[in-house]
Formats: sequence, structure tokens, C-alpha cells
Amino acid sequence: MATKEKIYKQHEENNLWINTLDFYEQEISILKGRLDELAQKNTSKEVMQQIEHFQNQFIIQRNNLDNILHAVKINEADLIATIESNPTAADHKKVEYHEREHDLVSTFEKNFNALRQEFNKFASKWM
Repeated sequence: MATKEKIYKQHEENNLWINTLDFYEQEISILKGRLDELAQKNTSKEVMQQIEHFQNQFIIQRNNLDNILHAVKINEADLIATIESNPTAADHKKVEYHEREHDLVSTFEKNFNALRQEFNKFASKWM
């Protein structure tokens, strides 16, 4: 049986995830800027291969982020539709927990944090 929770709790979690994903979007931009600096300062084949690797990873993570953000926003729109269909029950009504979105955000954070750590190690070596 699926876990259920109150709509307002799910709404709060969606807003937290949206803000968290916005933060990661900004961080990807910052890391890309640092990567551009590294590319200008280091032109060896070894460094350029790593730079290309990180460029690709940042693109992949940005695409993942966009897909997850879209899923969270769809979930939020569904909550709003549920509230609008019966506003008086909104404070009491429970909906199925958004496990899929929770897993997507958690997995993204784990993968992105590992990538950030890998990048920072690379950057500290070549800055």
C-alpha cells in the first residue's frame, strides 16, 4: 500500500526541491565558469580530455536537473488541481506520497555532489 501524506506537506517538499534544484542550476553555471578558466590556462592534451569530460557531465546533469524539475512541477500542478477541485477538504485530504520525485531528487543530489567533488579535486590540481 502506498504511503499517503497531507497535501500541504507535499507542497512544502515540492517547494524545497524546486529551490534546491534552482541552487544546483546556479552551481552548474559557476562550475562551468571555473572550467572555462581552466581551459584557458591549460592546453595540454591530458587536461583538455578532463575538461571535455566535465563539460559533458555538466550538460548531462543540467538535462537531468531540467527533467527532475519538470516532474516536480507536474506533481505540484496535480496538487493544485486536487485543491481546486475541493478547496474545503484541502487541509485534511491526503494524497499518495510522491516517491518517484523524492527518488529523482535524492539520486540527483548524490550524483551531483560526487561530480562536484571530482571536479574540485581536478580543479585544485590544475588551477
